[in-house]
Amino acid sequence: MPNNFADLFEHAVDAMPDRIAVIEGERRVTFRELEGRANQLAHHLAAAGIGHDAHVGFQMHNSVETLEVLLACFKLRAVPININYRYGAEELRYLFDNADLAALVHHRCYAPTVDVVRPRVPGLRHVLVVEDDQGGAGLPSGSVPYAAAFENTSAERDFEPRSSDDRFVMYTGGTTGLPKGVVWRQEDMWRVLGGGIDFYTGVPVADEYQQSRTGAQNDPWLWFVLPPLIHAAAMMPTFNALWSGSGVVFEPRFDPRRVWQVVAAQRPQVLVITGDAMARPLIDALRAEPADTSSVLSIGSGAALLSQPVKNAMLELLPQTVLTDSIGSSETGFGGIGFAQKDDDPGRGPRVQIGRGALVVDDEGAPVAPGGEGWVAKTGNVPIGYYKDPERSAELFRTVGGARTVVTDDRARVEPDGSITLLGRGNMVINTGGEKVFTEEVEAVVKAHPAVYDAVVIGVPHERWGQQVAAVVAAAGPEPIDFVDLQRHVRAHLAGYKLPRRIWVVAEVGRTPSGKPDYRWAKELAAGRVPDHDAD
Repeated sequence: MPNNFADLFEHAVDAMPDRIAVIEGERRVTFRELEGRANQLAHHLAAAGIGHDAHVGFQMHNSVETLEVLLACFKLRAVPININYRYGAEELRYLFDNADLAALVHHRCYAPTVDVVRPRVPGLRHVLVVEDDQGGAGLPSGSVPYAAAFENTSAERDFEPRSSDDRFVMYTGGTTGLPKGVVWRQEDMWRVLGGGIDFYTGVPVADEYQQSRTGAQNDPWLWFVLPPLIHAAAMMPTFNALWSGSGVVFEPRFDPRRVWQVVAAQRPQVLVITGDAMARPLIDALRAEPADTSSVLSIGSGAALLSQPVKNAMLELLPQTVLTDSIGSSETGFGGIGFAQKDDDPGRGPRVQIGRGALVVDDEGAPVAPGGEGWVAKTGNVPIGYYKDPERSAELFRTVGGARTVVTDDRARVEPDGSITLLGRGNMVINTGGEKVFTEEVEAVVKAHPAVYDAVVIGVPHERWGQQVAAVVAAAGPEPIDFVDLQRHVRAHLAGYKLPRRIWVVAEVGRTPSGKPDYRWAKELAAGRVPDHDAD
C-alpha cells in the first residue's frame, strides 16, 4: 500500500479506534469518531464534484472541524490549500485564483472578506461555512452550512485506492512577496516532516505501519499544538502525533494564560510552539499566574527560532522539559534540530545538527567543508516545485551531481563537528557600505537586551551606505529603552556596522500567524514614521 496521509491515519484508526484523537475545549473525539466524520465530509465533497487533485481551500483556525476537512481531502485524493485567515480581500483574491480553488471551507467569522472576494473567483463553485464562537450571523449567499454535509451522508470508508504520489500543497510567503504554493508528493512530505524518517537518527521507518504499530504497543502521549494548522509547523506535528496513535489538543486562538490552564487540566506531554512570538507571552503568563506544568516533557519550536534569553527563561521555568529548535521550510521540510542550553552566546547564531539529506553548498552547488560558509540545501525527499511557477521552480529546485536538490536562501557555516550555524536568510540580507548583515543575527542580539521584548531588523535606504541597519522594537516594560545602553550591548556581540542606527519603538512587533517576523509591515512602518532613535 502507498505511503499516503489518509492511509497512515486509517492505520492508526484500525489499530487504536477508541483512543482520544482530538481535544478542543470540552470536546473529546476518538479516532473512530474522527474517522467517521471525515468519511462523511469526503462523501459530501465527492457529491459536489470534488475529487482527485481538486483544490479545496481551508480558511480556518484550529478546531476539530479543521482536522476533519484535511482528512476528508486526503481520503478523496483532493488537495487541501491553506488560506491565511489574516489576509485582506486583495490577497485572498490572488490566492484563491492562483490556487485554482474548486471549493472552500471557512469559519463563519471570515465570511465578510470571503463574500467580497468570492464573486471575483468564478472557479470557486462550492463553499461550506463552519459555525464558530468568534461572531457573525446569517448564511452567505450560495454557501452551505457545514452541518449539512453530515445529513444522510455515508460514514463508510469506501474510497478509491490512493497513491504515494498524491499531492500535498503548502502555500508560503506573503510577508516579503506574493504567496507561493509548494507542491510535494505526500510520501516525500511524510518522510521529511511526518515521522517517515526519525528526526534524531535520520533512519527511515520500516514501513507505513510502523508508526501505528509502535503507537499501539505504547501508552499515547498528548500533543498541544499552538500554531495554526494553516502552517506546516503545526499541521505536520499534528499528523505525526495522530499517525502514531497520540492525541492532539487545539485552541481556536493563542491565549497564553489559557494555554497554561489547558496544560494543567489536560496534562499534555508535548507543546508545539513557534519561536519567541509564542514563547515570550507564555513565559510572562506563567510567571504572572503559576500553573502545574509537570506533565510537559518536551517543547518543540519550529518555523521561527528562539532567542537565547527566551531559552534561558523556558529552561528555568520548566526544568524537566527538553527544549528544541528546528529549522526547515515549506521548500525543504525538516532541515535540522538543536537542543537548547542555558546561557549560550546570543551573538553566535542558532546551531543545529542537520537532518537526513541536508547539507551546505557553495554557489556552484558543491558541498562546503567544515569552517566554510554556504547555502543550506536538501537532497532526497524534496518538493516537485512551485505551483504554476516553472521559472522560480527551476531556480530553486536543481539537479546537483545527479541528485535532485533544493538550494535555499538560508546562509550557514559548517562547524568542525558537522553541525551548522545559521547566519540568516539571503533574501533578507542588508548590504551596508559593501558589508553584508543578516537580519536574524542582529535580531537575536537586540532581543537579548533586558529592555527589549521583541524586535524585527530591516534595512532602510541611506545616501552614503546604500542601506543602513534599522530595527523596530517593543519594550519589555513601561520604562523607556535606553538606546545608548542598547548600542553598548549590541557592540559587545557584533561588529559596529551591524548596529541598528535607527530604531522605531512600537507597542507590539508585527508577526505572521506562524510567528515569523513581518518584514513588509516593518518596512512600511519605517517608511511612514520618524524614528524614535537616530544615531546617523
